[in-house]
Amino acid sequence: MYTVLVIDDSPSMRRIIKDMINSIEEFEVIGVATDAYDAREKIKEYEPDLVTIDINMPKMDGVTFLRNLMRLHPMPAVVISGESVRGNDIFDDGAVGFIPKPDTGESMISFQHRIKDTLLNLTFLLKRYTLKKPPALKKNYKPTINVEYKVHPDEVIPLRASTFPGMKLIAIGSSTGGVESLLKVFKRLPGDLPPILITQHIPYGFSNSFAQRLNDNSEVNVCEAKDGMILERGHGYLAPGNMHLTIEKYANEYRTKLLDTKKVSQHKPSVDVLFRSVNNAVGGAAMAVMMTGMGDDGTIAMKELHDNGAYTVAQNEESCVVFGMPMKAIQAGAVKDIVHLDEIADYIIDFSKGKKR
Repeated sequence: MYTVLVIDDSPSMRRIIKDMINSIEEFEVIGVATDAYDAREKIKEYEPDLVTIDINMPKMDGVTFLRNLMRLHPMPAVVISGESVRGNDIFDDGAVGFIPKPDTGESMISFQHRIKDTLLNLTFLLKRYTLKKPPALKKNYKPTINVEYKVHPDEVIPLRASTFPGMKLIAIGSSTGGVESLLKVFKRLPGDLPPILITQHIPYGFSNSFAQRLNDNSEVNVCEAKDGMILERGHGYLAPGNMHLTIEKYANEYRTKLLDTKKVSQHKPSVDVLFRSVNNAVGGAAMAVMMTGMGDDGTIAMKELHDNGAYTVAQNEESCVVFGMPMKAIQAGAVKDIVHLDEIADYIIDFSKGKKR
């Protein structure tokens, strides 16, 4: 059971958010706060595993509070706010999730689904956080007896690896630390590359704005992937925050296909699902890049790509925020080259020119 403190100046919104979070089996709201100063005292008192923060609050705005929290008492924080224009920035300030408040006409059921989807996508991070809490901070932590079943990619997308290389493309997988790392890579990419497919573990409600941010900071035309998009040179396709991104071949074209199925390797979107679909569609013509992130999502399918002749690269430990995903891929023998974050763009460019295989 993960404990939550809800911070919002609106009594009705506090009640709504509290009830919705309490309806999720793995979560329990142990307190509410009306502003940043109230929240500071409640965090000391309850030591929650997670806080939700509104941006537009009296006395101290939510962004300032978030920055202070990350500096003085770093912990998982999800912003739940109508200030969607700030959604790009709150991840830079330390938030692990962003949930827009309901738009006019949106049902409360839809809002509840978005809250549940985002929080459940964060359980792996919360497990790591609660285990690392000093003993004095664990007084309210109640370990769950439920063990999450880890779904193998076979249950969602069968392996039918392409025997003959198809269209040249680049597939990237990342998780914790990936937002800023991807931005750093894309800022250095030219606009004439083969199609780029990205699965970043990202909460629902943020993937579209993050795709726009990548687009604004790169010569590559980046968008949030939609079903049936034809892959084009100079374009990047980011998996939506609540769907698996795959590709399929139709005649002489390759198109995106989104899958609304179960989590794979504990994630949705899953890097394993993306990498396997790439292997099925283009096989050895692909380049797969594993970047910073927790866990081992992507390892299974990256090894399959490697064994099928694809060019596989992993970010090195020194430049990773979390070395979990690259480390697992390296240990599995799925990686040809291990490179620093600052070099990934150069390796992608060299691959596009046929200099890396």
